[in-house]
Amino acid sequence: MINPKLAPLGKIIRENLRDVPDFPQTGVLFRDISPLLANGEAFSQLVKGLADFYRGRVDLVAGLESRGFLIAAPVAVELGLGTLMIRKAGKLPGPVIGIDYGLEYGKSRMELQPDSIKEGARVLVLDDVLATGGTVNASAALIKRAGAIVESVCVLMELEELDGREHIGDLECEALTLI
Repeated sequence: MINPKLAPLGKIIRENLRDVPDFPQTGVLFRDISPLLANGEAFSQLVKGLADFYRGRVDLVAGLESRGFLIAAPVAVELGLGTLMIRKAGKLPGPVIGIDYGLEYGKSRMELQPDSIKEGARVLVLDDVLATGGTVNASAALIKRAGAIVESVCVLMELEELDGREHIGDLECEALTLI
């Protein structure tokens, strides 16, 4: 169910989304947010709307590789907070902690720099899509391992047919649009 306070943001996303069949591999229908990012007015409304919704509730905004970075950084700036990058293995320098996880179309590993998070920080995790829940679960496990709290997860789109929400346990997850 979509939070009524976030419903206008879902409309913005739906109006600025492109479907790309067979990407990144045959049989996958990719939901491309490039038109949203290219529409300055729509993207600005999305960023401000997310910041207003989470203002005062979080201390840090995490973006998941790679489209999550594009959402997390401007939301963090709007909130006056820092941004945490959760990246694919081997992309972050220095000490990292990592976890292996499953994707809609394969397996991967993600990492974060634990010295980028203060103990007990309330973290908002932002990403473009909730599919199987693997990426969300992996990022939440890493954040908890680093000593912080996953306050909320927010995704632009939830792919309902993949039942990702059923696999993320008790994590608070706001989806802006259901597909």
